[in-house]
Amino acid sequence: MERYFVESPHTPEECLRALDEILAKGPGNLAKYEWGCMAGDHTGYAIVEAPHESEVKETIPNFLRGKARVVKLNRFTPEQIREYHKKSA
Repeated sequence: MERYFVESPHTPEECLRALDEILAKGPGNLAKYEWGCMAGDHTGYAIVEAPHESEVKETIPNFLRGKARVVKLNRFTPEQIREYHKKSA
């Protein structure tokens, strides 16, 4: 499984629709998201585990997919960082 960061902005007018559509995909899908809406940042944020980016996009309401950003995440080991330093020297 891969990990992806999802950033799904919406307008204040789209807010309730976004929440409804994410909930319609199941309470487990809703639980993946954190929201900035109550602070005036109408964006859903999530870290989702899935085998492919296409499956991550399925968690985003259709009407928001064009505005959403999905980023595949990775971690670095100390050894990788040391190797990057060697290569850049």
